[in-house]
Amino acid sequence: MQNCLVTGGAGFIGSHLCKSLLDDGYKIICLDNLITGNKQNIEGLLSNSNFEFIEADIVQPIRYSLDAIRYVFHLASPASPIDYQNLPEETLLVNSQGTVNILNLAKNTKAKVLIASTSEIYGDPEKHPQKETYWGNANSFGPRSCYDESKRFAEATTYVFLNKYGIDARIIRIFNTYGPNMQKDDGRVVSNFINWALHGETIKIDGDGSQTRSFCYVTDLVEGIKKAMFVESTKGEVFNLGNPEEYKISDLATKIVDLTNSKSQVIYSGTFRPDDPMQRCPDISKARDFLNWEPKVKLTDGLMRTIDFYRS
Repeated sequence: MQNCLVTGGAGFIGSHLCKSLLDDGYKIICLDNLITGNKQNIEGLLSNSNFEFIEADIVQPIRYSLDAIRYVFHLASPASPIDYQNLPEETLLVNSQGTVNILNLAKNTKAKVLIASTSEIYGDPEKHPQKETYWGNANSFGPRSCYDESKRFAEATTYVFLNKYGIDARIIRIFNTYGPNMQKDDGRVVSNFINWALHGETIKIDGDGSQTRSFCYVTDLVEGIKKAMFVESTKGEVFNLGNPEEYKISDLATKIVDLTNSKSQVIYSGTFRPDDPMQRCPDISKARDFLNWEPKVKLTDGLMRTIDFYRS
């Protein structure tokens, strides 16, 4: 049985990845400092003899034996705007020093490693949709820079380790993802809108709602993550993972109000957040061709599953 390390494994995406890898027959070490992760997300996995949870911070030197690790999925990082703006220093460090620690672990153990980056490295994009070859339009000195720039550093560090040490690494850039296990107060539009709608509260939208996003259901994303790791010849590759169907934020709000049969009103602030991208949509041609991957869950189906999660 092969061993996998998942950093950030008690988080939203990490917890789904841990469960899926367990179902595939892997042995999992889940490492999380629970700064934004939640042990409830992995509660159903703790009794599995092939699952081990370590509460630790990957920014600190690794003081436990991980010699037998074959695969490393580095997902640890605050990822929602509220979290990384409340925890800017922690975000900088986990994506810089934490990534260096993970890459050194991969170098020393000869493990295959996957570094989770983000669509935020494209900033407020001037090209649309975004291909992996686009260098981005990001602000290095602003409220989102702790996340955007530290993820760009993580990518640059991976490049150095690939070319200096020949480690077996690949990068994924995760676009907006949603589904069960999202914290209801994490500031993401799907979780915010659903919970406001379920409680009949006003749905507040920045600007005029014309900004666009694409929404990938979490099980689709997990399949993409696994393919990026396990498909042959992905060493040194970068993949966009997300859903290429694009929606205005105003349309998303209307859809959620309808699906929840809510009486919530939608209001607009008229002011956009600083550095908030106006368009965000992945070009997933490379993932389709290279990994034979694309999302399967339609937005309405995914939203209903997420609504049922919050209702329960």
